[in-house]
Amino acid sequence: MMPLEQVLELVGDLDDAPGEKTPRERFRRFLSQNLTSVGAVRDYVEECLRSSGEQYNRALQDLVNHLGRLLGFDVTFGRYKGVQREIGFDGVWKSPSGLYIVVEVKTTDVYAIKTATLLGYIDRLISEQKIPNWDHALGLYVVGRSDAELKQLENSIIAEKRTHQLRVITVDKLLTLAELLADYEMEHEAVLTVLRPTEPIVDSLIELMAGLVAKEIRTAGEGIQQPQEETPNEPLSEPEGVDVEYYLAPVASDDTQTAEECIKKLLDAGIYAVSEKSLGRKVKPGDWICFYATATGVVAHARVKSSPVQKHHPLVKHPEKYPYVFEVDSVSIYTENPVVLSAELRAKLDAFQGRDSSKRWAWFVQGTGRVTKHDFMLLTRQAKVEVV
Repeated sequence: MMPLEQVLELVGDLDDAPGEKTPRERFRRFLSQNLTSVGAVRDYVEECLRSSGEQYNRALQDLVNHLGRLLGFDVTFGRYKGVQREIGFDGVWKSPSGLYIVVEVKTTDVYAIKTATLLGYIDRLISEQKIPNWDHALGLYVVGRSDAELKQLENSIIAEKRTHQLRVITVDKLLTLAELLADYEMEHEAVLTVLRPTEPIVDSLIELMAGLVAKEIRTAGEGIQQPQEETPNEPLSEPEGVDVEYYLAPVASDDTQTAEECIKKLLDAGIYAVSEKSLGRKVKPGDWICFYATATGVVAHARVKSSPVQKHHPLVKHPEKYPYVFEVDSVSIYTENPVVLSAELRAKLDAFQGRDSSKRWAWFVQGTGRVTKHDFMLLTRQAKVEVV
């Protein structure tokens, strides 16, 4: 698949100019005709989140709307930029059941998110008879990453008693929902059930579902992984007589810090923390672990220095969720130059042997998991990736 950067260069600057041959319409046709798998959409979304600028923000908006089509909705694309006398929604998704979801895409926390704006869009759509009424409407915020504004938005929805009208989801979990729909033949109604929970933010429910699926895929894949020849640039230092194992640990941003900030803070202190049920509790001295920042890539690796023990550490932000702490050394951090899990890299990993690396791949970064030494070397840029 052509990198998003090249696609955007070919179609031109995305804007709201009308016409079938405009950059906007060319780009949307490209998505419809070429991005038929959720894995490919995820690659493009992550490229948007790693990049800055109006072009990528607008591309992300279109990618989210394209994802709505993969979820079974009839999608009306919105404008990139609001103007007077036009309703400034980012997208309207119509379900076969008659539910209309009005979408607002947020990529950064530069501007405070005010619920009145999205509610106003829905009121106007109802007034203009494009949506029947509020009984058939739902507002959905799709955000690039969790941050402080997301928590404030959740609090606002609850305080204003809008939980029956507004929902919030990160784009990562929306992608995961689409993967579950595609791979497990879920009915479209299941999507609506997920988007209509009792709490505003629906990420936790999807994360639970995805975690169970990821465990199933990892277990099934253990029998088909075939280690490939290793070509390390700099061999890892491994104690003699120790059965060394290798791990990949995903870290997500939250409303207080980015994933990169969390990883750097803990590793700089020579520690890491895991939950009670995490596979990370099985690490032992001499093992190696690398860290994946959600929607960015692998940004660090370290050697395990001690076994996990249950204790409180002042640097662990949520000790009730991550009560087991272990020490690390030989730390290497490269947040400014992450290892992106591109389709080309995935195709070289043992974990994806026998699988189509262009399709669903989020299972690989759902929860801490073991990887082969070959994969660890590639994920930490200690072995070269030969692109075919």
